[in-house]
Parts: sequence; structure tokens; C-alpha cells
Amino acid sequence: MKTNWGAAFQIAAVYVGTVVGAGFATGREIVEFFSRFGFIGFISILMSGYIFIFLGSKLMVIAARIEAASYQELNEYLFGKLFGSVINLLMLLMLLGVCAVMLSGAGAVFEEQIGLSKYTGILITIGLSILVMILGTKGIFAVNTFVVPMMIAFSFLLMIISISLPNFANQVLFIPFAEDGWKAVVAPFSYAAMNLSLAQAVLVPIAAEIKDEQTIRWGGVLGGTALTIILISSHFTLVMLPNLESYQIPMAVIMRTIASSFFWIYVFVIYGEIFTSVIGNVFGIERQVSKYIALPSIITVSIIFIICFFISLINYGKLLAYLYPIFGYLSIIFIILLWMKPLAERN
Repeated sequence: MKTNWGAAFQIAAVYVGTVVGAGFATGREIVEFFSRFGFIGFISILMSGYIFIFLGSKLMVIAARIEAASYQELNEYLFGKLFGSVINLLMLLMLLGVCAVMLSGAGAVFEEQIGLSKYTGILITIGLSILVMILGTKGIFAVNTFVVPMMIAFSFLLMIISISLPNFANQVLFIPFAEDGWKAVVAPFSYAAMNLSLAQAVLVPIAAEIKDEQTIRWGGVLGGTALTIILISSHFTLVMLPNLESYQIPMAVIMRTIASSFFWIYVFVIYGEIFTSVIGNVFGIERQVSKYIALPSIITVSIIFIICFFISLINYGKLLAYLYPIFGYLSIIFIILLWMKPLAERN
């Protein structure tokens, strides 16, 4: 069967855009899971990348074969009916938590980089998200295919500048002391697990919609590879920042320091990535809720945003540092079952 490369690149863009959210684009998530562990963090990134490529593709192929309309059906296939229901409830709570982190990240961009209040940033993001949600999957495709290539380009730009700085090799190979160093061992698994389990909210319905298995598989490979490359380039940049754990948006601090002429464009790209993750997560939550409660889509979306708004008022850095590792550990069982489960027979 001939691969539809246009659709494959669109799937890859959505995959990247869903994973590259507030924590990833700002650099805060990469610091928390990888960069603060130095060279060990780099090894962890390579392991994470393999999981993104292999299991991301498998997740979408299974979704297409069982014709899953939402992540609920995929989880019931992986865990069984009873445990699948428990996992789906947990997924719903995780998606709400991550959506709140995204909104808090958007507020942090407005507050730390633009000089406006956090509340202004959150409310603007909610308003724009509702507009895009009205357009459905076409709106998500459009935003991702515009922002994701820009994010990759800027990641490479910062990496190239960082590589040319003195002491780069020493910083990349350096292994700093960390009291919680054991987390570096589980980081590649918890990080990939968290992002894959959350990304399924968007990837499952899209895979079921595309149907062409070869195209879906290549979309997963391209998306997983792009995620790995962005992770590596961001890590190489972040290790050059002194006291990297003290910033809410470390990537913007680096851009302002070493490539100030591109600073405002980069802030826009960071915000764009946060925005794509917000709409991706809310899209997945709305799909799931609609199976249980028959409400107009706009009302469901509005209720989701009201809940996320109140959670997002917590400090962005604290929210991410607390919620993401917990979500990662809870999600490890998801990738273990996904890895062990044989591919479903084609319908």
C-alpha cells in the first residue's frame, strides 16, 4: 500500500504538537526530567526517543485496527473492560491536570516574558482555544503544521549557537550531583509514558480517522524522531544555562541571552506550542466526556476550561514539578501493556 506522505507529516506534526506543550516548549519539563542530570539526562533522552518512535507508532496502528473512536476504547482493549474504566477515569483527571499546567504556562509566558498579568494570558488562551475547538480536527491540524516546524527550527538555532560557545563539551559530559539522582534512571520511562498516555487522547481518534496503516506507522516514526531531535537540541542548549532549575521559562532566558534579535518571535513560538497542547488536550477530554453526557460541545468545553482555570492559578513551576512526575509514574503501566500487547487483527 502506498504511503500518503502528506497525511504522514500531518500525523507527525500533531504528535509533536501534542507532546511539545508548556513544559517541553519552555524547557521546564526537559530540565525536570533530563537536563538537571547532565550527561545521564542525555542518555535518558535517547531511551525516551526510542519509546516515542516504537510505541507511538504501535499505539496508533492498534487504534486504527480496532477502529477506536476515543482513548477509552484503546484502554479497554489494553487493560480489559473493568480496569480500562479505572484507567480512563485516571486519564481524564490527568488530562485536566495537564491542561491546567498548559494554561498556567501560558500565563507564565505573559507574566515573565511580556510583562502582562498571568490572568490576562490564561483568559486570552482560553478564548482563542474555544475558537479553534469550533473548527475541530482541521483547526488542530492547521495550528500544528504552522507552529511545529518553527519550534524545530528555533531548537536547532539555539543548539548551533550553544555548540559554538566555550566549554560546551565539558557541560554536556558533566554529571552534577543530585539528591534525587535515582529519578534519572526512571526518567526515560516515566517521561515517555506520561506523554504517550496523554497524547493518545488526540492520536487515537486521528489514527482511526486516517485508517491507512502504512501512513499511520510512518507518521509515528517521523513524529517520534522529531521529538527526539528537539529533546536533544533543547538539552544541549539548556545545559549551558547556569542555575537552570531556577527559571520558569529557561529556553526564553537563553534566547534573550544568546540570540536576542529572535527573542520575540521565539516567545510567540513557545506560546504557539502551549496553545496547540491546550486545544489537543481539551479536544480529547471533550470527546471522552461526550460519551457519557449529552451536552453541546461548546458547553462541555466551557466547563472543562472553568475547572482548568482554577487549577492553573497555582504557580506554573510548582504545578509542573509536582504533577508531571506523578503522572509519569502512574503511566508506566500503560507503556508496559502497550509494549506487551500484540497487534490486533485487521478488521
